[in-house]
Amino acid sequence: MLNVDLHCHSTVSDGSLSPAAVAARAKAGGVDVWALTDHDEIGGIAQAREAAHALGLRYVTGVEISVTWARHTIHIVGLNFDEKNEGLIKGLHQTRSGRERRAYEMAEQLEAVGVPDAFEGALKYVGNPDLISRTHFARHIVETGICRDVQEVFSRFLIEGKPGYVPHRWATLEEAVKWIRGAGGIAVVAHPGRYDLNDLELDAFLSEFKRYGGTGVEVVTGSHTVEEFGIFARIARAHGLLASRGSDFHAPGESQTELGSLPPLPPNLTPVWHDWRI
Repeated sequence: MLNVDLHCHSTVSDGSLSPAAVAARAKAGGVDVWALTDHDEIGGIAQAREAAHALGLRYVTGVEISVTWARHTIHIVGLNFDEKNEGLIKGLHQTRSGRERRAYEMAEQLEAVGVPDAFEGALKYVGNPDLISRTHFARHIVETGICRDVQEVFSRFLIEGKPGYVPHRWATLEEAVKWIRGAGGIAVVAHPGRYDLNDLELDAFLSEFKRYGGTGVEVVTGSHTVEEFGIFARIARAHGLLASRGSDFHAPGESQTELGSLPPLPPNLTPVWHDWRI
């Protein structure tokens, strides 16, 4: 059985390791097929592919696109696409715009509640200034000693309703799926257990996702519980969606799951990679 990990991040977005270092960690973790899926950015693909090939690791292209749907921020993973596709490149550039302005607003709110030098502190952790994010602020806040870990930072400061949370208008669901499909790839709903959607909302979202051409959902992922593996396996079957698997690894000691350490997909699911030549 292949050990497939199709969701992780590097310094090109909000990970702490370079694409090559993530490839090495995936290989060391026993991964057979790997995709780097940085947020709204494909600038790490060339380095990731080169490192993977040097290690004998089978590689597919990936990206994680931020989407606004019914006032919720939802992430869509694109896999196995042509990274030179102009529509995808322009779309990702479009959705990245506005992050710096949002970051300044976040910094102002955080400093008002006692987090010093928030913007400058976050910037120390940014590999790509165009992609400054909540995770970079979280790492700075942990460094100051205000919180023990990144998870505590998010719960105290960076989720909706807390000081430091600033919403951003991302791509639409239709746009994200269109960019991925236009580049020859497949669109997958990332970590569906993380979204605050009730059953009716989730059903409506997945129906719309399929209508635009989305085909997959992450069933086994780092932030899902064992119970959620079963829940989203049933949902995948009910909606006729392919199943994906990925750790959502960001950094050693910070991520909930290591590369390569996830359990296999539950039975009676069709994997997103079922027809890939890998």
